[in-house]
This record gives sequence, C-alpha cells and structure tokens, in this order.
Amino acid sequence: MIFTSTVALYGLNPGEPTEESPVRPFNDYGWSKHKSEVIFNEWAGAYDTKRLVIVRPTVIFGERNRGNVYNLLNQIASGRFFMVGNGKNKKSMGYVRNLSQFLTLLLSADPGVHIYNYSDKPDFTMEDLVTLVFTTIAGNRKINFRLPYSIGLMGGYSFDLLAKITRRTFPISSIRIKKFCANTAINADKLKQTGFKPPFALEDGLKRMISSEFLQKPNQ
Repeated sequence: MIFTSTVALYGLNPGEPTEESPVRPFNDYGWSKHKSEVIFNEWAGAYDTKRLVIVRPTVIFGERNRGNVYNLLNQIASGRFFMVGNGKNKKSMGYVRNLSQFLTLLLSADPGVHIYNYSDKPDFTMEDLVTLVFTTIAGNRKINFRLPYSIGLMGGYSFDLLAKITRRTFPISSIRIKKFCANTAINADKLKQTGFKPPFALEDGLKRMISSEFLQKPNQ
C-alpha cells in the first residue's frame, strides 16, 4: 500500500521537519491526512508481512495542474502580482513527474512501514521563485513593488470580512498571505537514502510548466 499524505501535517513555519517531527496540522486537510495515516498504520500493524509506504509530499506542481503553484504563476503572468514580505522564506516544492518516478520506485519497497517526506532540492526562496517566473515569462523583469507583511496580512483580513459579508470567494485572504510568507522548507534527507535521483531539476520542472501553461499558443 502506497499512501500519499502531506507535509501539511507539520503546520506552518515548522522549521525543516523530518519524518519524526511532531504532527501539528493547521487545517482540516492536514488533520484528515493524519487520521488516514493512523488507519493505514493500524492496517500494517495487523500483519508482519504487510508493506506500507507513506509519502508526505510538499506542494506539487506540473503541466495542467490547477493547484496553488498554478494560481501563483497565473497571478504573476496576469500582471496583478505584488510581493508581500521580504521574500527570504524558503519554499519546498516538487515536480509531479519526479514524484511519480519516486512512487514507482517504492513499488519494490521491503515489508514494513516506510515514511518519506518528498521535495525536489535545493529549495527556492520565494524571491527566487518569483524572479524565475518573471524572467521566464517576461524576459528580465524584476520585483519592483513590495508590501510589508503586516500590511499584507491586514489586507487579507479585510478580504476575509468582505467574503463573509458577500459570501463570495476572493483570490486574497489572510491564510493565503500567511502561507505565501511562511517558511515551508522540509527535510528530505531520508529520501536521498533510497538512491532516488529525480529526472528533472526543480528549475527545469517550473520552466516546463510555465512554457506549457503561459507561453504556448492554445492550439499547440
């Protein structure tokens, strides 16, 4: 059994958690994954011959994916993006083609319970990530406007209130500001011990997604 869990189990700004770090989910998604892990561990514990592999991926991106990374890239590509915070916080990320290769490798895991964090290293800072997107999409565009974190968070709370009043969803919220400025680097040293070598560098994966989603013509 291979179960894809999440690094959201560790909470926001947890340092660089290992697989043995405390579980402190900050949302229902993290808690649901934690409860699922408990169920799978009970299943594996009932039989000595069972093989259970739990993979806790960081944020995963790739072509045709419409998750958090796509939303960020789309904001930058649209010209409506502005930097919140100093951009020095690190972000662990994973390219979907690399993750799929790792999951394939795990099909031959030994009996027992195995837990792995997953991210493609080295980590980008948020400023490195935004600069890469600007450069790939617009040539050599720099980050000109920066909003202090405290002001950005106040704006997020304002949109939270507006969403509650109007019952509408907005692209800006306090939790998105917090997640954008949070340090979400994770420790993936245990992954290296498997001998796995990702076929794509993190930067190459991002460029492939940017090219597919924002640079190619619709009929290509």
